[in-house]
Amino acid sequence: MKIYTRTGDTGETSLFDGTRTTKDDPRVDAYGDIDELNAWLGLVRASGLDAALDAEVIHLQRDLFALGAQLADPADKLAPRVTKAVIGDADVTRLEQLIDRLEEELPPLRRFILAGGTPAGAAAHVARTVCRRAERRMVALDPPVDPVLIRYVNRLSDLLFVLARVVNKRSGVPETEW
Repeated sequence: MKIYTRTGDTGETSLFDGTRTTKDDPRVDAYGDIDELNAWLGLVRASGLDAALDAEVIHLQRDLFALGAQLADPADKLAPRVTKAVIGDADVTRLEQLIDRLEEELPPLRRFILAGGTPAGAAAHVARTVCRRAERRMVALDPPVDPVLIRYVNRLSDLLFVLARVVNKRSGVPETEW
């Protein structure tokens, strides 16, 4: 399989159902932001995480592939056929449980935290902001996306904030409060 297809040379791309659309279509923007978020999580991993956190981030990256596939499928033809490409309520619950576990390591928040710290922590903060952008794009889509996808991305941004704090704490780098 060649990496280039030439089918996008005129500024169009295909959605999962075969529909051709422009590359600046809001749906393409939304799954492009998810793709960017996935790349930032790759940088988080490359910047150094312990094995347990690395495994969690790999799971998030896999989830984001599934979420991107669902965004590229406005006709909902993908979900019944490819179960690994479905984000559901159990995934949202999994994120909430991980947030709760990680927060046990952290002092309570008293002020805003400035992004920074270790390279992995700082990258997690950037990933959080990209996640919020993706959420804004997803909320604006018409037809609307499955509400569970919005909940997942909303929870993921919370998780990425907590992840940045945990990575920095485990590395002995103090938070800078505002």
